[in-house]
Amino acid sequence: MDTLTLSSRVGEALLARGWQLATAESCTGGAIAAAITDIAGSSQWFDRGFVTYSNQSKQDMLGVRAETLHTAGAVSEATVAEMVSGALARSQARLALAVSGIAGPGGGSAGKSVGTVCLAWAMEGAQPVVRTEHFAGDRAAVREQTVEHALQGVLNMLAQSDASA
Repeated sequence: MDTLTLSSRVGEALLARGWQLATAESCTGGAIAAAITDIAGSSQWFDRGFVTYSNQSKQDMLGVRAETLHTAGAVSEATVAEMVSGALARSQARLALAVSGIAGPGGGSAGKSVGTVCLAWAMEGAQPVVRTEHFAGDRAAVREQTVEHALQGVLNMLAQSDASA
């Protein structure tokens, strides 16, 4: 499914609940927020996006702990869990997502190869759902897959909340 369709579905689902979404992005550099704001009327369901590319910005804007960044690294489930919690706490959103990864072509290591992306989603009052994915392709492909996966994750979270309600 393309990002325009995913963004539209996310918007419809959030609008039906009267909820807003916040994003916290690192490796995508605002591409998720851009995909969302490509949808006319998204201001009704998109509260804000944080682009926190540097470690310092993750700390300043989202409250990610320096200790987490030092011990786990910027590309880690621990970091995106703190990023998504920070996005919720610093917005009007009821649901947030966060991404941090290694889009390439450089920056990879033996433990974290290019294409490694950590994602987190959280609803107000609930623990974050965190996942690590390994996407293939060049920098643009990794970033595109991250955007799609992040948006699909929002739809999955909303479907699960409906099922448990």
